[in-house]
Amino acid sequence: MQRDIEITLLPEQAGADEAVKAALLKELRIGKTSLKGFKVLKRSVDARSRRVVYRMQVRAFIDEAPVPETFTNHYPNVAQARPVIIVGAGPAGLFAALRCIEQGLKPIVIERGKDVKQRRRDLAAINKSGIVNPESNYCFGEGGAGTYSDGKLYTRSNKRGDVNKVLEVFVQHGAPADILVDARPHIGTNKLPGIITGIRETILNAGGEIRFGHKLADLLTGSGKIEGVVVNIEGDPGRTGTQLAADAVVLATGHSARDIYELLHRKGILIEPKPFALGVRIEHPQKVIDAVQYHCEVRSEYLPPAYYSLVQQVGGRGVFSFCMCPGGIIAPCATAEEEVVVNGWSPSKRNNPYANSGTVVQIGLDDVSGDDPMKMLRFQAEIEKAAFAAGGGKLVAPAQRMIDFVEGRLSSDLPGNSYLPGTKSAMLAEILPDFVTSSLQQALPLFGRKMKGYYTNEAVLVGVESRTSSPVRIPRDKETLQHPFLKGLFPCAEGAGYAGGIVSAAIDGINCADAVKRCF
Repeated sequence: MQRDIEITLLPEQAGADEAVKAALLKELRIGKTSLKGFKVLKRSVDARSRRVVYRMQVRAFIDEAPVPETFTNHYPNVAQARPVIIVGAGPAGLFAALRCIEQGLKPIVIERGKDVKQRRRDLAAINKSGIVNPESNYCFGEGGAGTYSDGKLYTRSNKRGDVNKVLEVFVQHGAPADILVDARPHIGTNKLPGIITGIRETILNAGGEIRFGHKLADLLTGSGKIEGVVVNIEGDPGRTGTQLAADAVVLATGHSARDIYELLHRKGILIEPKPFALGVRIEHPQKVIDAVQYHCEVRSEYLPPAYYSLVQQVGGRGVFSFCMCPGGIIAPCATAEEEVVVNGWSPSKRNNPYANSGTVVQIGLDDVSGDDPMKMLRFQAEIEKAAFAAGGGKLVAPAQRMIDFVEGRLSSDLPGNSYLPGTKSAMLAEILPDFVTSSLQQALPLFGRKMKGYYTNEAVLVGVESRTSSPVRIPRDKETLQHPFLKGLFPCAEGAGYAGGIVSAAIDGINCADAVKRCF
């Protein structure tokens, strides 16, 4: 017999099998010999009271031996199968490719950037010298933005598809099995590249193709349908304008591929402006967050670095924390020259001395004048250029202490922080729109009331956090997932405005691959 039961353990007990067994025996009121094994289903830290505990959902095997769970996917050889072009090798593109193989279709993935190993050199140039390669950076390249900006797998996308399937694929390719049970699963930037390499090898071994340095230059269309793509190939000027034929294209280019939106707009393919969120990345010493959340002076070695999530309505406008990175680092995520964009990530151990989180304000369509479908993108780009100018170049970011920002004064100095290109004291109110500044100035003290210790001048605001989601939506039919006016074009995931994060993007990639199969 199997029974699923919730148990509560102290942090030092949660990782000890004997403590788990003892708790199960007590709750189930059975003898030791009857408990043949157990499996942890879910695990989360509960710090709502001063006594911090782990809450665990556990499956107990009573008078029957546990059967080890295995999960495998069948990837047939599709080298000679019908081709599907997938634009972008982020989570949406890679999972769309895997699903195409399962469906007996041949994925041809074209990626403007480099593979994960080659990308490292370009990221080093960004961090050390402030030099941005517009084709290979934190946003562009194998694995997409998430590969080198954290690998957080937390999602609320259960209604969109099978979250566990996505997590199981990651485990099959080298991710720790803990991601299957942790409430906020996380791989870490130091481990994710190896997992992405494993997924690439699975695609290639099954006869799929992944072509790096292939930048989408045009869509081939005729009679209202897709006929293929045109690509420019890095390092080979003689192959500029190379054509690839296919009657299905999954467009999974991510939220920062602005040239793709320009291409669609130029060709008269319908796109729409989309609301997004804009603000700053706020960094505290991790010990401050630990003390606040765990009600202690020093965090127990059995607890992970503390996390927080904050939201506040100010004048009818939402202000919220976003992509919180315990033990993390603020990263420069510009994709072009003369712009400053920040994001955050954490290594797998989350052992950096700082904690950071995007803290952003909702931007509605009415906040930006005009009818141009690109108006939100152009608004976003203007703020990023203003941040670059305020920093003075080389990706130096404008920054301000928290209380100084709220009280409207320039910080005389800045605390140590994790942003490698460097920070410069600036008046963020001169960069951000007035309504964003005022919303943040009202919300931050209120966050401090909810989370004592949060509102402090030890915290630094680094600008700007602007790539929270796509500022453009590429419309698609709800049933077929195709563009309503271009058969065979499947707008996918974050770049199309239908996902937000690694797991939801992967799920959308799977859904688009299923839609391709249904239409063939």
